[in-house]
Amino acid sequence: MKPSPTLFWFRQDLRVSDNPGLFQAAKKGPLIAIYILDDENAGDFKMGAASRWWLHHSLVKLNQALDGKLHLYSGDPIKIITGLIDSQKIEAVYWNRCYEPWRIKNDTALKTKLQEQGIFCESFNGSLLWEPWEVLKSDQTPYKVFTPFYRQASSRAPREPLPTPHSIEFLKDSTNTTTLSDLALLPTISWYQHFEKEWEVGEMGAHKKLNTFLSHGLSGYKEGRNHPAQAHVSHLSPYLHFGEISPQKVWHAVNTVGSEIPTKDKDHFLSELGWREFSYSLLYHFPELPWKNFQSKFDRFPWRENKQLLKAWQKGATGYPIVDAGMRELWQTGTMHNRVRMIVASFLVKNLLIHWHHGETWFWDTLLDADLANNSASWQWVAGSGADAAPYFRIFNPVLQGEKFDPEGEYTRRFVPELKKIPKKYLFTPWEAPEEILKRAEVELGKTYPHPIVNLADSRDNALEAYHQLNI
Repeated sequence: MKPSPTLFWFRQDLRVSDNPGLFQAAKKGPLIAIYILDDENAGDFKMGAASRWWLHHSLVKLNQALDGKLHLYSGDPIKIITGLIDSQKIEAVYWNRCYEPWRIKNDTALKTKLQEQGIFCESFNGSLLWEPWEVLKSDQTPYKVFTPFYRQASSRAPREPLPTPHSIEFLKDSTNTTTLSDLALLPTISWYQHFEKEWEVGEMGAHKKLNTFLSHGLSGYKEGRNHPAQAHVSHLSPYLHFGEISPQKVWHAVNTVGSEIPTKDKDHFLSELGWREFSYSLLYHFPELPWKNFQSKFDRFPWRENKQLLKAWQKGATGYPIVDAGMRELWQTGTMHNRVRMIVASFLVKNLLIHWHHGETWFWDTLLDADLANNSASWQWVAGSGADAAPYFRIFNPVLQGEKFDPEGEYTRRFVPELKKIPKKYLFTPWEAPEEILKRAEVELGKTYPHPIVNLADSRDNALEAYHQLNI
C-alpha cells in the first residue's frame, strides 16, 4: 500500500539544497510541491513590480529543478492547502517560516486548523541564521541596538548547511491547471528587460554569484564596499530574499575560504549578514515597523509634501550627480550600491524633508531585493526614527560623498552619461563649472542635465531646524 503523499509548501525558500523543510519532508516519502501566490492577505505589502519579475523567473528555475512538478496556486493558503489535503489524501504538511507580520498571523491560523483536523504539520527556519526569539537580552526583551545584538548572536555558530535530498519522488496533481502565466507576475511596464542582462535568477545563479564574490570581491571588502565602481559587493541580497541560497551556506562559505582573504574583510561581510538578522528581529518584535515610527516623537516631524521634488528624486533628475546615478542604477538594474542607497535616502528625507514612507514605497516597487524587514529598518535608520538610528545631524553631503567614494567618476558617468565629458573637478558640482567647460562637455544645465532642485546648505539647515523642533 502506497504511503499518503506529503505536502511541501515552497515560499521564500526557492531552492533544493540546504532547505530544512524540504529535507525533512523528503524523509516521509512522495511529495507534492506547491507554491502559492498570496496577494489576498498581503494587503499593502503585496510584492512590488521588480520582485514579481524576479519571482517569475525563480519559479521557472525551481520548476526545472523539480522535473516540472512544481504546482502553482493563487489565493488564500489556508483554503488551498486544506483543499489539497482533502483531494490528495495528504496526512502531513511541511514548510519554512516567513516573518512578515501578516504571514505569521496566517501561519498560526493554518497550524491551528491543521492540528484540529489531525494533520501533522511542521515548520522550519529556512531563511535566517538565528530565530528572532533566540537572540534576546538577559531580561528576555529584544535588542534595539545592533552591536550587542550581533555580539550575542554571532557567539553561536549557525547550523551547518544540509545536503540536497536525493531521489525525491515528486507527484503530479492532475487537477491543478494553474500555470505561471496565470499568476501574471511580469509587470505591464517592460522596463524590467534591462534586468535580464544583469542577473541570472535561481539557485544556480545564486551559487555562481557567491563563488564570484568569494574569488573577486571578498578580499578588500571592508574598504572597497564603500566604492560603487568597485566589485566589492556580493549582489546576493535578492537571492537571499527569495531563498535561492541560504544564509547558512553563505556564512560557512565565507568562513571556509583560504587564509589569503584578510580576516577583517570576512568579519565585516559577516556583520552585514548580521544587519539582515537584526532587521528581521526588529520586524518580528515590532511588527508595526513598516508603517509606524519606531520612535514616536517622529510622529510630530514636519515632513513636506512635494510631488515635483519626489518625482525628480525617483527619476534621478535632482541635479546632484551621485544621487541621480543611484536612482538610475536602481531603475536600470533593480539594485543599488549600499553606500549610494544611504546617500539617496538621506537626500530624500533630510534635504527634501519628504517622509521616509515615500522612499520605502519606491524601493519596495523597484528593488529586486525588496525585503520588508530590511527596507523598513533601513529607511527608519536613515530618517533617524528607527532603532539604532543614524544621528539626526548625519546628513550625507552628495557632493562630498561622490568625490570621496567615486573619485574617478566611473560609477557616476556610467549612469549619468550626459556628464561623461565633464572634467572630474566639476563632475559632482556641474553648476560650478565655467560656461566654456560646460559647452565643451556638451552640458547645458536645465536642458541636458537639471539644475540642483534644492540648495544643499539651506536644505541642511532646514533639516537640522526640523530635528531641533523635536528636541532631539
